[in-house]
Amino acid sequence: MKILDTPVDGLKIVESSPHRDARGSFVRLFCAEELAPVLGDRQVVQINHSKTSHAGAIRGMHYQMPPHAEMKMVRCLRGRVWDVVVDLRRDSATFLHWQAYELAQDDARMIVIPEGFAHGFQALDAESELIYLHTTYYRPGSEGGLRYDDAKLAIPWPLHPLDVSPRDLSHPLVSDDFTGVDL
Repeated sequence: MKILDTPVDGLKIVESSPHRDARGSFVRLFCAEELAPVLGDRQVVQINHSKTSHAGAIRGMHYQMPPHAEMKMVRCLRGRVWDVVVDLRRDSATFLHWQAYELAQDDARMIVIPEGFAHGFQALDAESELIYLHTTYYRPGSEGGLRYDDAKLAIPWPLHPLDVSPRDLSHPLVSDDFTGVDL
């Protein structure tokens, strides 16, 4: 596994090297030893899987607030997605800036999203599937979210947005007094 920096402090891309032969391929999805530089003393405590049926569907933008803020590691298992993160860390040089990366089943890349970021994605292919590794248990009372179409974020989704859940549509817009997440 090769850990790559991004323009945002703490946000990483992990590239894996699939082994391919006539039978197909093999790729390591997780290795605590190789990911120790990003995991530090955190442990993966929960693994989730999502399947998104329609191209254009958007899930997110979700985050957990302290004391249950979490690091997420996200990898595409099937199809392609446009994966987006927004820096919500108070006093960060990139506060409210977003980054997006295409993740695909064949590229063997994983995005490592540190605590204090909102995360969401748009399925670029029907039946896209993601696996999420979390360092904190899901706590509904600590959940926060941003609207995918917030003008302050100005995220240019590649496809016309479809299938946004009522819950995700109910997330607030970023207000002028929003100061972010204090870690």
